[in-house]
Amino acid sequence: MKKFEETKFNIGVLKGISAKNIEEHLKLYAGYVKNANLVTEKIGELMADPEKNAYVIGELGRRFSFEFNGIRNHEYYFSSLEGGEKKLPANSKLKAAIEAQAPSFDAWLTGFKLLAMTRGVGWAVLGYDKKTEQFLHIWIDEQHLGQLNGVEWILGIDMWEHAFVYDFPTSEKKKYVEAFFENLNWEVIENNFVKAK
Repeated sequence: MKKFEETKFNIGVLKGISAKNIEEHLKLYAGYVKNANLVTEKIGELMADPEKNAYVIGELGRRFSFEFNGIRNHEYYFSSLEGGEKKLPANSKLKAAIEAQAPSFDAWLTGFKLLAMTRGVGWAVLGYDKKTEQFLHIWIDEQHLGQLNGVEWILGIDMWEHAFVYDFPTSEKKKYVEAFFENLNWEVIENNFVKAK
């Protein structure tokens, strides 16, 4: 099996999110890459006697989904912060599609931020379901519980405390949500939508 590799992100100075927080967060991402590789290696070793090791192989397989989604979720997250803050282009297909489904772009954004403020650890995700051609707001517990099959990620915000604890106490996570959107590269999000269609 191919090894998973760490993506290197070019994240500059952010408003309201410190370099220290990004540095520590990237270390966590690197840990998901490392652990996904360790899990797959261990499963490979245990397959020498699958009958004897069936339980452990099954449990490691369950653990793999957590580590793998930790990789992919963070890749969406960090990519959306690369290149500095960029507004949606005037002719944004994403904005037009959101406005066809929501009362307005601002109303959609307010609703999405409310999703991000859900109590608990996890991810707030804007997904796109090609089958029904509509956007879905998704709350994902931890990294992997609540992912919707066949729904493409357009935008995701990490709402684990590690994403903001160096900058804001947990009681002020709303400030982190606002800071995230102040730094968002909407061109990346637009491109995610174009590819998802």
